[in-house]
Amino acid sequence: MSLSTLELVDPRSPVARLNRFFDADSVNLFAAPDSSGVVAGQGLVDGNEVVAFASDATVQGGAMGRDGCARIVHAIESAARMGVPVVGIWHSGGARLQEGVSSLDGMGRVFSAIVRASGRIPQISLVLGAAAGGAAYGPALTDLVIMGPDGKVFVTGPDVVRSVTGEDCTFDSLGGPTIHSTKSGVVHMTCDSDDQAYETTRHVVGLLADQGDIGEVEPRELAQFLPESPRRAYDVRPLVGGLVDDGFVEIHPRWARNIVTALGRLGGRTVGVIANNPLRRGGCLDSLSAEKAARFVRLCDSFGVPLVVLVDTPGYLPGVGQEWEGVVRRGAKLLYAFAEATVPRVTVMTRKAYGGAYIAMNSASLGATAVYAWPTAEVAVMGHEAAVKIIHRRTIAAVPEQRQPDKIKELAEEHAVTVGGVDKAVELGVVDAVVEPGDTRTVVAAAIAEALAAGRPDKNVHGNIPL
Repeated sequence: MSLSTLELVDPRSPVARLNRFFDADSVNLFAAPDSSGVVAGQGLVDGNEVVAFASDATVQGGAMGRDGCARIVHAIESAARMGVPVVGIWHSGGARLQEGVSSLDGMGRVFSAIVRASGRIPQISLVLGAAAGGAAYGPALTDLVIMGPDGKVFVTGPDVVRSVTGEDCTFDSLGGPTIHSTKSGVVHMTCDSDDQAYETTRHVVGLLADQGDIGEVEPRELAQFLPESPRRAYDVRPLVGGLVDDGFVEIHPRWARNIVTALGRLGGRTVGVIANNPLRRGGCLDSLSAEKAARFVRLCDSFGVPLVVLVDTPGYLPGVGQEWEGVVRRGAKLLYAFAEATVPRVTVMTRKAYGGAYIAMNSASLGATAVYAWPTAEVAVMGHEAAVKIIHRRTIAAVPEQRQPDKIKELAEEHAVTVGGVDKAVELGVVDAVVEPGDTRTVVAAAIAEALAAGRPDKNVHGNIPL
């Protein structure tokens, strides 16, 4: 059924929302709108075949019963059979109370369908209104969650929270865009308007649905994006922008900001980029950034998106708080994700690559396709001065206090020569080559192209569990 034959009145209606999402006059509905509370169909997004469904906020606040849930399951299963992305547009109060257990069973079947399709096709959620109760877990199970300005995600509303715990909260402070994009990490991207939310969703769908072929890549001077002083912090995002062709979509830009995860194109081919951000926490890995990066690795590996990893990290952030927050458990997720991945993944060390974080950021030991280093890179267990303070603490203590800084500097220079740094890493084969910043784009693209031509040795078939 063509949307052009339907009357579009209420902007909250699922028909109006599907019409705004798909290319003009491209969508065919699977069934006519009715009292089920869900409308689904297939259409085009920039010419790419996509399936989408939308909850009907004009009927019982979008509450979902057994029939509406069955429509969502049908949409997901249809997309899986076709091998195309599925997009859910959510604005729902959750399960229909009047249907009781029947609606709960329907919601459970939706969750099961999402999990069965996980890792097989991209699943993207666009939250434009409240997604409460069971409708909160639908988006949470999908690969990416994009939220409009009026979007909200919560299990129970403010009235219930207030009556049970005594906490005073609003819908926004409980589950609005700011909370979920900065504190919980539930939402991957937030938008200032519904129009921007639709356009962002369409852009992400395009990157995953039509990944393109890698072509010619012109060199760019990337050293300009790093400060002259190796001790100075900087924002890595301009470097990411210089690496990719023309702009990128940052995933989780406001959560765990000491690491950047982004989708863009290199030589016309969709790639994922992971980069330590020294502007935040000095670029240290911590529990949240490791978890954020691990989920992104699995997302890219699920859908055959090559990875480029930019490394500039002094290690894992130390502290009691980090240990209590599970930095060991969460850090292990990143090790697991990289070691499991079979997509082409190329690492570029720009400055520091120290300790356990060196290993975790797609090292050769975890099976990286290629590892390159800039001439400015340092590879070590820890910083040279920190290392000699441990190794030579007695020697340093024997020197008069006023001469200790000079002695530490002298020992650090000797240590750098002894352990070998990048030169030693190249000799051992854990770094493939030292490359100039201006050659990085072409070298990385060539490594990805060679790996793609060889094919994946063992395409991973795994779900994209919300870590």
